[in-house]
Amino acid sequence: MNSNPQLPLGLALKDSARFESFFPGLNNELVQHLQLAASGDGEHLVYIAGSSGMGKTHLLQAACHRAGQSGRRASYLPVNELIEVGPGVLEDLEQLDLICLDDASAAAGHADWETGLFDLFNRVRAAGSTLLVAAGQRPDQCGFALPDLVSRLGWGITFTLKPLGDEDVIASLACRARGRGLELPEETAQFLLRRFPRDLPTLFALFDTLDTASLIEQRRLTIPFVKSVLDNNT
Repeated sequence: MNSNPQLPLGLALKDSARFESFFPGLNNELVQHLQLAASGDGEHLVYIAGSSGMGKTHLLQAACHRAGQSGRRASYLPVNELIEVGPGVLEDLEQLDLICLDDASAAAGHADWETGLFDLFNRVRAAGSTLLVAAGQRPDQCGFALPDLVSRLGWGITFTLKPLGDEDVIASLACRARGRGLELPEETAQFLLRRFPRDLPTLFALFDTLDTASLIEQRRLTIPFVKSVLDNNT
């Protein structure tokens, strides 16, 4: 079984980016489609639209992990980090079972990249592989200059990520804690929401700091302990 999805240019998947550590909230249908697609049983094109910090990268990397667990070859490409490298990184990707393109709208306005994505789509479709695409907006709102690319990206199923409410954010933090063998008391989660912005990347970065400190000091995530750790890191 291939448990190490292929990654170009030394890019690495986060081990914590798993479906089990993603709290879906109102996005259950999307997660189910991605799980099926990653395993080779679902749609061959799934497009995810959503603003920054809503979990698009987590979901694409989770799909790569799931594909590897299913013995499928996968690749994760953050387009915004590869623009300067050029669309040559897209060559031969159709030979893989699953291709995940993150921040695809970064290619808008780059004629060579738009053409490269269009050609990749056609090759993937002919090969019967699966393509997952994420961007900040829906295909027709990304600013692509190539109409045929917009049209192709709309051929599959498109989801717009729904934001999490405060209760869902707390549940998401608790889910992340459980994935690391920790317990996050609700009063501690509420404290974090009162003190910091409610966007998940910020809260997850804080939780990573707390997780490390908890392991080192063998302490529970109580409010006094959390305050002491955060005060020492600000």
